[in-house]
Formats: sequence, structure tokens, C-alpha cells
Amino acid sequence: MSEDRPNLEIAPQDVAGLSFAVVASAFNEPVVRQLLDGATACFAEHGIGPERVDVAWTPGAFELPLAARAAVETGRFAAVVCLGAVIRGATAHFDFVAGEAAAGIQRVSLDSGVPVLFGVLTTDTLEQAMERAGGARGNKGWDAALAAMQMVKVLDAYRGRGEAR
Repeated sequence: MSEDRPNLEIAPQDVAGLSFAVVASAFNEPVVRQLLDGATACFAEHGIGPERVDVAWTPGAFELPLAARAAVETGRFAAVVCLGAVIRGATAHFDFVAGEAAAGIQRVSLDSGVPVLFGVLTTDTLEQAMERAGGARGNKGWDAALAAMQMVKVLDAYRGRGEAR
């Protein structure tokens, strides 16, 4: 096993000509809008303009997996980024929504072989969500977009479409 740090940097040739989908939850929209801004900024920094990023909104985080599956089924996208914010309340609703959204997103990715990234915040408070949506703790939308491009690079290397790094 190598002790070297893995090369997950994204070069222009790693994403040249690729398109990405983002499915975003409209529930907690002010938080999710910040995540979306982070994701699109990350794509733009890596040479992927808005014409290569398709954004679709779902009512809530629970619906993200179905929208992600629909995006994957088009065959147009190298990866799908799922963005949302599930904030704990006084009921068990949080546990069901967060858990099922995570399981569904993972299932779409594993079943399809297309990277489907979990950019859904699961926090106790709105303040914690805002910290992770462009505040003191960075922007998890940015992180999810970067991870999408990194996974495309990893899978391309395994599938023989790119060089192993």
C-alpha cells in the first residue's frame, strides 16, 4: 500500500466535454441555494460552465434519489450531485428523511455505476446548516461537486478511459 497522498486534483482534461446534473431540495431552500451556489462555483472553477450543469429542484430531500435516477437514466451526465438540508426538529421525521435520502442516493449510484454524490446536510440547527453552506465550515455543495469530478476521474482510470494517477 502506498504512503503517497492520492492525486485527486482535477485537470481540465479530466472533465473536458463532460456534463453534470445537480438535483436540489426546495425544502430549506435558503440553505440549499447556498449549497447550489458553491457547487456551481466549483464546476465553473474547473472549466464547467452553466451550459454543462443541469439543475433540477425536488420538493424535499426524500425525493432526491428518484430525481437522481431520472438524471442518470438520460445517459447525459458524468455524475449527479444531490443537495439538500435536513434539519432536526422535535419529531423523528429527521431520522427517516435523512436516512432514506442517503440510502436512496447510494442505491442509485451503486445500481447505475454513475457517481451520485450525497451533498445533503444533516444538522441539528439552522445555524449549523448555514455554517456548512458557505459559512465558517466551508461549503458542502462545493465539496460535493469536487467529489463528483474526482469520482469521474477515479472511475475513468478503473474503466480504462483515463490514466491511473
